[in-house]
Amino acid sequence: MEYKKGMKTVEESRTEITKLLHYEHINGENRLFGGRLMAWIDEAAAVAAMRHAGGYVTTCAVDDLRFKKGAYLNDILVLIARLTHVGRTSMEVRVDTFLEDRATGMRTLINHAYLVEVHVDEAGNPIPVEYGLELRTQVEKMEWEGACRRIAVRKQRSQEGF
Repeated sequence: MEYKKGMKTVEESRTEITKLLHYEHINGENRLFGGRLMAWIDEAAAVAAMRHAGGYVTTCAVDDLRFKKGAYLNDILVLIARLTHVGRTSMEVRVDTFLEDRATGMRTLINHAYLVEVHVDEAGNPIPVEYGLELRTQVEKMEWEGACRRIAVRKQRSQEGF
């Protein structure tokens, strides 16, 4: 690993956003509009990456966006974003979206995605991420290993013209 100023933990940049679904979030099928959820996912990932890098970021890729279950009017959604990998100029962020039961507070996973965020200067040019990612738990280590595999797949797909 190249020189970094220091390390930050996954928890230091973890971002949680809560949304109450209103009419403007609902599509013609009376469910949450997928595009609206994608925008919230992008925002959550960007905030987590900005917290880690300490600067501006731009979304470079979205991987493995999975819609598992719908959400409806007046549902409470919770989006949780956390870093899974830090490279030279880019970071991978996992965003999980949960439906929160109003009565019990129990959360059900309805969506997850991996996004690649690139640290950029004010002109939009990629610049190094100055902090490494300190992995403290076995889950964090497994996420890092998974990220390494996803990075390899992204590189291969890019070489193949995808």
